[in-house]
Amino acid sequence: MDPTTQGPLATHPISLKAITEQAERATSIVAQARGVMLAPDARKLPPTFSATQLIERLKIERSQYDYRVRNPGDLPTGRLTSTGARREFTLSEMRQWARHYRADHLRPEGGEAITISTAHFKGGSSKTTTATTLAQGLSMRGHKVLVVDVDPQGSMTTLFGFLPDAEVDVTQTLLPLFSGDVSDVSYAIRPTYWDGVDLVPSCSPLFSAEFILPTRQLKEAAFQFWRTLDYGLDPIRSKYDVIICDTPPSLSFLTVNALMASDGIIMPLPPSNLDFASSAQFWDLFKDLADDFAGRGAGKDFAFINILLSKVKYAAPKDNTGQSTAIIREWIQAAYAERVLPVEIPDVEAVRTASKEFGTVYDATRDNASTRTFKSAFEAYDRFVDLIEQQMETFWQRQVGG
Repeated sequence: MDPTTQGPLATHPISLKAITEQAERATSIVAQARGVMLAPDARKLPPTFSATQLIERLKIERSQYDYRVRNPGDLPTGRLTSTGARREFTLSEMRQWARHYRADHLRPEGGEAITISTAHFKGGSSKTTTATTLAQGLSMRGHKVLVVDVDPQGSMTTLFGFLPDAEVDVTQTLLPLFSGDVSDVSYAIRPTYWDGVDLVPSCSPLFSAEFILPTRQLKEAAFQFWRTLDYGLDPIRSKYDVIICDTPPSLSFLTVNALMASDGIIMPLPPSNLDFASSAQFWDLFKDLADDFAGRGAGKDFAFINILLSKVKYAAPKDNTGQSTAIIREWIQAAYAERVLPVEIPDVEAVRTASKEFGTVYDATRDNASTRTFKSAFEAYDRFVDLIEQQMETFWQRQVGG
């Protein structure tokens, strides 16, 4: 056999020290990669928006925009580009326009934050990307958002510009809450580069909560492990419009905490055999847990449960892959019926490129955003955010008795 075609063969025993060195090297390389992607200052920067993007995203009339630019009042007018040919707005400025023109869609007086979790058994379903893009999309529409990274992998933390472990200490995660050292999550909230979105970050030592929570359940008679995050969010629900939790790809103690703290659940589901089967397993196990909690008198109602078709590949009619996708899509529709959202997130290069660059399609520059594949992704995610916002409004109307 040609030695150049062989895989990496271990010629010596691999010690624990070697694993430590490997971990340190990998962390260093990830930090370098992020530095290259986010050069020159290794920090993520929010996008700017053209007048057309502002008008389309906020669904306002061109005449309203023109009037406000000429008679700004308390609304920012952006700035002209170097050529003077067009006007651009920062994210913060766009949010000010959103809160002015979309006041009817914002959280009413007396309402509290709606909490939403993204969940799935299987990795690679776009769970974290869905949660992050939802947070960004709702922020652009004028909402104040808190994202809570409940996954020890810290992927959402990375997407918001912080490197888990290297830039996040475990005391800055949810672990002190789960350990019982604090009673609410305020201590861990930090601002992000994306105006209107705050973050409770994560890092790998958060995984120890999987041992701490059941231990506390055994030792503390009145302790309800599944309510820890729910109670921890209570003091800050009046400060935000929406709280979005990204969960681990398992039905763990951490995931259960996020789900039991939530008013809505979103499951991103690629139309593939393995993902579909995994989704059924997830709900079957969650049913068993729900039955157990109900037996303990812990009732729970959700405002909505949504299935979002993600990473959908579109192919020519004669392509077998396309036919297989269509069949699985039918299975998903039959299994989840009205819970399947009427939108599909396409598996296009724009989404993959954004992920490689530690971001989402909403992080795209104006030049990238003008391409056809980016537009298809934008339109799909915009429709998704619209559908979630509609359910948020219904939740608030019930909350305040509207």
